[in-house]
Amino acid sequence: MLEYAKTILPKVSFSEELFRKELVKCIGWVEPDKLEELSDWCFQTFGELYPDILNEAFSNVAA
Repeated sequence: MLEYAKTILPKVSFSEELFRKELVKCIGWVEPDKLEELSDWCFQTFGELYPDILNEAFSNVAA
């Protein structure tokens, strides 16, 4: 599912609302042991575009 997230998120990054919605879904789908990798990739890829969305989404993930 991590690879799926890496495919989908760039395609919806044109829309803040759609990006937020898909990111939350991806976080729910990705295997727990891959969450850190997803987080790192998201911050590297979209950190300048949507830092608030990323911080909010990943802060809600149970550690």
